[in-house]
Amino acid sequence: MKFAIALFSPPHSPAARRALRFAQAVLQQGHEIVRIFLYQDGVHTASANVVFPQDESDMALQWRQFIQAHQLDGVVCVAAALRRGVLDQQEATRHARPAVNLAGGWSLSGLGQLHDAAQQSERLVCFGGS
Repeated sequence: MKFAIALFSPPHSPAARRALRFAQAVLQQGHEIVRIFLYQDGVHTASANVVFPQDESDMALQWRQFIQAHQLDGVVCVAAALRRGVLDQQEATRHARPAVNLAGGWSLSGLGQLHDAAQQSERLVCFGGS
């Protein structure tokens, strides 16, 4: 079965942990993940500048490692990312910002990528949000 996964909550939320555990289980069961899409506060998961206390699991790092280890398509909504200060080189240059903080493994793109993922997959599973 093909899954698309959307995360709407920040990396320190229970929804981010549940989404990662679900994604791991999907692959362990032999299914496919078409795309992981970060939207709303979920875009903070793709920031290279998120720092977790030593006594907490670094969910942003765990997501990044998961995306890279399985060569998954990790997409961050560009509008939500810009609003929250998550920038790649192109957007930092375009908006004259001094720093880039989009972590490796993720790419910025439009909301159409979520629609495309929903069309390509058999199930779109969303975590978090209001």
